[in-house]
Amino acid sequence: MGKKIIIACVTAAIVGTASLSLAAGLRVNEQGAKAMGMGNAFAAQADDPTALYYNPAGIAFLSGSQVSLGSVVISIPETEFTGTTPLSGGNGTNSTFEKAKKDLVIAPNLYATYTMEKIPLTFGLGINAIYPLAKSWDNSSAFRNQITNISVKPINFQPTVAYRFDSLNLAVAAGLDVTHAIVSLQKAPFATSSDPLGEMGVDGTATDFGYNVGLKWKPIPQLSFGATYRSEITLHIDGNANFLATAPMGHAAIGENPNTATQTRATSAATTNITLPDSLTLAVAWQPTEKWTLEFDAERTGWSSFNNLDIHFNNPQFAAFNNQPIQLNWKDVWAFKFGGQYAVNKNLDLRAGYMYDTNPIPDSTLSPILPDADRHSFSLGTGIHVNNVTIDMAYMFTHFEDRTVSNQNMTELLGENGTFKSDVHLFGANVSVKF
Repeated sequence: MGKKIIIACVTAAIVGTASLSLAAGLRVNEQGAKAMGMGNAFAAQADDPTALYYNPAGIAFLSGSQVSLGSVVISIPETEFTGTTPLSGGNGTNSTFEKAKKDLVIAPNLYATYTMEKIPLTFGLGINAIYPLAKSWDNSSAFRNQITNISVKPINFQPTVAYRFDSLNLAVAAGLDVTHAIVSLQKAPFATSSDPLGEMGVDGTATDFGYNVGLKWKPIPQLSFGATYRSEITLHIDGNANFLATAPMGHAAIGENPNTATQTRATSAATTNITLPDSLTLAVAWQPTEKWTLEFDAERTGWSSFNNLDIHFNNPQFAAFNNQPIQLNWKDVWAFKFGGQYAVNKNLDLRAGYMYDTNPIPDSTLSPILPDADRHSFSLGTGIHVNNVTIDMAYMFTHFEDRTVSNQNMTELLGENGTFKSDVHLFGANVSVKF
């Protein structure tokens, strides 16, 4: 039982980290307010410094020095669940209603580009938070043995260089992705549906590297194509598991005398490797008139790389917990994005967009840590231009399709039989300056 408790706990923390790096899941694609206003369909336009995220080749068509500073504020969904869980009562047969706690995630971004005067070479640096996560359920919820709180605080650095072939009106780019993440998780594991064991906390960090490449081609002024690829990143996660035994079966789970009268704390270093998926985006943008710009993007994320998780615990007290891989069996997914912009005049742009994401998590491994589903996103935005300053603002509403699963496991005290419902509100803004 102790093995399942600690492995499940560390798995939850690491799954939370990984799940932030995909189109569905909880990757934050909203890394620039202009793109966000057009449903994140921007890889072919890529005509401001936020192109460093959407398609780095786009910075080769920028002039001089440019800086963009912004942020997206995400209203974490008060996910609702109706159904049964291993702790919902009646040996997992009583129905319950649960609602996740409100929370906000603020994901800032900073982009800077510099184009040389005499050669078509551009340098850029992007700093953003692609993988933030926050999810909390009440300490008394029927999910408390699986999760009470999880958070991931990330930062990503992207140094980039782009080159423009003027005779072809073509640009290429390459850069590094340096990602650092801090992970934290709390839960209250049980031995059986009526026997609590204690309290569990896990903290871990990772800093690792990947790369990205991009291409942008404008065969005619009214038409542009974009393609960008981000590589897999293997996170080497180092963490610590802390378990406070508060009941006899909790003491037994860590090899202590079950009749111990006082609470007992056990700790162990925990390490694992996990490969975040690669992604490929193909895009086309068209200007049917001088005022209108339309774009369509298709993005594939290779989540089949996230197949299982094997954790190693260094403390001999936890020796029996090693060599127990967790099967996850995620799948590759596609996201489809469509957006448009109407230039009212030289000072004002109006934007709108739609995005459809397919989720990578099979019914068999869906959990309250990340109750994902196929999702529909609708966005509105505007751009205000005054001399060399541009202010972009956007709002996005994301509706998750109802997700009904039947994966409740009374032996492992995991899963649930029921339906999750979620909606998300996002607000973004960027201020860009040309020098």
